[in-house]
Amino acid sequence: MLKEFKDFAMKGNLVDIAVGFVMGAAFKAVVTSFTGGIVSPLIGLIFNSDLKDLKYIVKDGVADEAGKVVGEVAVLYGDFITNIIDFIIVAFVMFLVVKAVNKMNEKKEEPAPEEPKGPTQEELLSEIRDLLSKK
Repeated sequence: MLKEFKDFAMKGNLVDIAVGFVMGAAFKAVVTSFTGGIVSPLIGLIFNSDLKDLKYIVKDGVADEAGKVVGEVAVLYGDFITNIIDFIIVAFVMFLVVKAVNKMNEKKEEPAPEEPKGPTQEELLSEIRDLLSKK
């Protein structure tokens, strides 16, 4: 049973998927830091606040003794927009990677050899006529 598991785990596709998953997770972290550290502040200049902090307050909260707002109900659309930007960047880069891999794996197909041409319709009709005239 252990040997079967080892054979399964070491199959090329499974290892490739694992490596791709780890690289994708690391790339996601890079994109998240790019979006949070560069894109969000630049877009935040437009709204005079950080993009992730943008929200629509449905119900105001009350500040407690520590100064923390309690009971606030808000729609965090800035965080949602940041996650959408992250997704678009990751999806676009994955598209480019898949496109490059497909192009590398693309085998140049040789044109099929031209099939030998058979007799023309006139030649066939002549043969039939000749065969019929022999009878």
